[in-house]
Amino acid sequence: MAADDAAKIAALNDAARTTLTGCRVVITQGIANLGDVGQIFERVTSYTDFNQQNDPHGEHDFGSFECAGQLVFWKFDYYDLDLLMHSPDPTDPTVTCRVLTVMLAQEY
Repeated sequence: MAADDAAKIAALNDAARTTLTGCRVVITQGIANLGDVGQIFERVTSYTDFNQQNDPHGEHDFGSFECAGQLVFWKFDYYDLDLLMHSPDPTDPTVTCRVLTVMLAQEY
């Protein structure tokens, strides 16, 4: 993927993640069972620890942190608008539905 595309995707992902708009948000049962979902989403929306280990393509599409003694993952997937297949172009919000999933690492 071209660096320009990665930068566009990162900007769209950052906007969606920090505002929880422009995407669908899914939490797993494990996250729901932790109890303080608000605290978890505060950590997701304020996440800035992107590095070569967790963001090798520069798309800001994954992060992890510990909460209540559990390792939490969040990640983006890109689907077509009907949510039937992958997006034809994740840089184009007019043809892409971003899905932000927040889960326990053990649920991945």
